[in-house]
Amino acid sequence: MMVESKKKPAKGGDKKANRRGAARLAAVQALYQMDIAGAGINDIFAEFESHWLGSEVEGEKYLPAEAAFFRDIVAGVVRDQIDLDPVIDNALARSWPLKRIDAIIRAVLRAGTYELQNRKDVPARVVVAEYVDVANAFVDQDETGMVNAVLDQLARKFRAEEFVRIE
Repeated sequence: MMVESKKKPAKGGDKKANRRGAARLAAVQALYQMDIAGAGINDIFAEFESHWLGSEVEGEKYLPAEAAFFRDIVAGVVRDQIDLDPVIDNALARSWPLKRIDAIIRAVLRAGTYELQNRKDVPARVVVAEYVDVANAFVDQDETGMVNAVLDQLARKFRAEEFVRIE
């Protein structure tokens, strides 16, 4: 049960950034599938690694994804979800708790929050921009604006040192 992206697959070289972007997109789709269909992590890894990562899907060739990065995001979100969800809830407007957010946006916010907390090797601004781009593949601009606002708020909370202005 894949959520259909309205975005065309990335074209171009097999650069590390492109492979990580593809891994983020696949991770969000995997987390969505786990949330909606109740699929287990081992089944998700097997399905995505054999059928989706770097494959042709519905006639479109997708860039190879960095499989280790994909696995880290998915496994990390699954492992830390009990801690991630309250953090995201606190960043959302009080009238819109995470459980009321569409499943694909929940997956985007969980993956982005996990990466902000755990992948210090990736600049916070890159994480926020990448997940806004992933969200844009599935939803309209209002929802991507909310993703941007929540992830930016969390980036400034977890990585304040990256946002200090040098005068």
